[in-house]
Amino acid sequence: MGKKIKIAIIGLGLIGGSIYKSLDKRKYEVIAISKSQKGKNIFDKIENVKNSDIVFICSNMSETQNVLDELDKILDKKTIVADTCSIKSFLEEKDYSFDFIMSHPMAGTEKSGYSASFKGLFKDAKWVITKDNKTLKKIIKDLGAKPVLMDKITHDKTTALISHMPNILSCALFDMIKDNKDAKLLASSGFRDMTRLAMSNENLIADMFEYNEENILHALNKLQESINKFKKMPRDEKMELIKDNAKKRKEMYKNGKNTTN
Repeated sequence: MGKKIKIAIIGLGLIGGSIYKSLDKRKYEVIAISKSQKGKNIFDKIENVKNSDIVFICSNMSETQNVLDELDKILDKKTIVADTCSIKSFLEEKDYSFDFIMSHPMAGTEKSGYSASFKGLFKDAKWVITKDNKTLKKIIKDLGAKPVLMDKITHDKTTALISHMPNILSCALFDMIKDNKDAKLLASSGFRDMTRLAMSNENLIADMFEYNEENILHALNKLQESINKFKKMPRDEKMELIKDNAKKRKEMYKNGKNTTN
């Protein structure tokens, strides 16, 4: 049996913790860097990532560029470094000492922190990478996810639509009824599921607006256009649209999974 690939994970929140718990320790040598978590192969000094084959940066988005700059003093070209940020355009693409590949696992929950992480978070999830790499793709597949090659500009526009907008809409929907006693009394599973993301990490929401506001505002305008169009439709056209969307939504998530290639 050959030498195990050494994987380092910086930050053990929801994403980093789930990578740490999901990697097969029989196949990979896995270490983590964390200020808050203690345990076997968990260190508090970033220098411990030296000689790793792959490093996943799972720090807060606002800290990621600083971590990249720190790693630039430690690693060499044989090491692959992949971030996990939900926004890409703010990250610098300079001549790092390592091989930097932007990446983003399209998975998560409304919860945060290591205690919320779990094995299997990435099962059947799409995982965006901005550069093709055989080794990174293998690890992503071993985590249960499906690698998707996409440039960073397209990624940021797309995540504004399908990742950042749900957070905003969830918050807005709850805000609409938060002082309505009767609405809160009767609210059940539909409202609960639609407003789940209103409980998301505040730091994540703040970073969304800090680094992707233009795309988010564009997405909000697109939504407003859809609402205005729907409001003006005759009733029979409304029902046709509802029927068509129900069919397409069902096709998109067959068996509860996103089947879009």
